[in-house]
Amino acid sequence: MSIIDDIKRRYITGNIIEKLILINIGIFIITVLAGLFQKPYAGNMNFIAEWFSLDDTLSGLFTKPWSIISYGFLHAGFIHILFNCIALYFIGNLFIQYFTEKQLLNFYVLGTFFGGVLYIFSQSFFPLFEGKNSYLVGASAGISAIFLGIATYMPNYELKFPLIGYVKLWQVTAVWILLDIIGLVGNNAGGSFAHLGGALFGFLYVNKASNKEIKWFDGLNALFTKKEKSPLKTVYKSKEKRKSNPDLNQQQVDKILDKISKSGYDTLSKAEKDFLFRQGKK
Repeated sequence: MSIIDDIKRRYITGNIIEKLILINIGIFIITVLAGLFQKPYAGNMNFIAEWFSLDDTLSGLFTKPWSIISYGFLHAGFIHILFNCIALYFIGNLFIQYFTEKQLLNFYVLGTFFGGVLYIFSQSFFPLFEGKNSYLVGASAGISAIFLGIATYMPNYELKFPLIGYVKLWQVTAVWILLDIIGLVGNNAGGSFAHLGGALFGFLYVNKASNKEIKWFDGLNALFTKKEKSPLKTVYKSKEKRKSNPDLNQQQVDKILDKISKSGYDTLSKAEKDFLFRQGKK
């Protein structure tokens, strides 16, 4: 079996994550090959990257409306696509344990879309980008949407990392978001805005669809909030302890049964009858 046939088989039998990875790798190879054959005077970008990447202006979006989605399948280099594919594989497989493959594709595409929208907005209105020209490529916005989606749905899910141990998913996601926030003042500030746009979509969509309040920072609150002691807490614990003591309960039951055998049921007090009734329901 040839390599091409093996790739076809993997694509047909694979899940949506494997399909997306193969599509991204295939487009990357085509883009690299196109760059090798383009003429030297064609510029820094080959015609595929230029035609399908997202420009930093609103007018560019009107010229290439498909680029608001197509940029999410292009990558700037080998390291770029390598890390994105690794992230998509692990995050995506966690996502489809609780959601469908169709939902993952929706998160990828819509996360890419909203990431592109925030990218164009940032380029147009933030003084940081004044006088600079750029273009956007990469699957990171779609991956961020998937990541924030699953993290919002189950923030306390634990992941095991070598040399670290178990870490909650919301903690990993907080680091992910923090790196993008720091990146807003770096060389890839536009890309960081796109990542945050995809992440924001993933969070808001799951938060709205789940119809419940997502308490994201319970862990942080526990670290910095001092718990107040309640005088009722001791009383409650004491009551639970008496209820959970089978020996004490059994002694009282035996005492009541012994009284019944000697004097009859009618000689029991109301409290003794109620206690015997409660024990009989257990």
